Amino acid sequence: MKTFYSTILLSFLISFVFAQKEKKQEKIIADSKEAKAAFLNQDSDMKEFFDSSHGYVIFPNVGKGGIGIGGASGNGTAYENGKMIGMAKMTQVSIGFQLGGQAYREVVFFETAEAMDRFKNNKIEFSAQVSAVAASSGASADAKFYEGVLVFTMQKGGLMYEASVGGQKFKFKEFDD
Repeated sequence: MKTFYSTILLSFLISFVFAQKEKKQEKIIADSKEAKAAFLNQDSDMKEFFDSSHGYVIFPNVGKGGIGIGGASGNGTAYENGKMIGMAKMTQVSIGFQLGGQAYREVVFFETAEAMDRFKNNKIEFSAQVSAVAASSGASADAKFYEGVLVFTMQKGGLMYEASVGGQKFKFKEFDD
């Protein structure tokens, strides 16, 4: 009888965990749609990148903070050829002159299938040479890909003296078929 109750309890806990994970994923997807609309509202010319890039990842809520040593993280949605294909996680560790905290959105465009494949195989990592373009009206007109990757950020709140994407690492998880 004890095994029966243990099995019931375990089943309930597993169902609860999966329901919470699904709820979190649905929130990230909804927030990503809002973030895309906000980027396009800020600079309508970004539509060209959304339409012509092989793929992109939207991180709608990235939190960043630091005092000398800093970190950032966020979860997002990945798209290839305009279709959502999975979820992504971004983490960043930085050392140097920095102070404060901020929340921002980030979209990473992949110019080619090769660049997108590097991301999907968790082989994309930003170095100091990659810099983000702050999304603003007309900012996308002069934006250029670096090694097949282009990044835009949009501040949501907070104050942080430091603005780089160097040291970012990504993890991709494809949706199960």
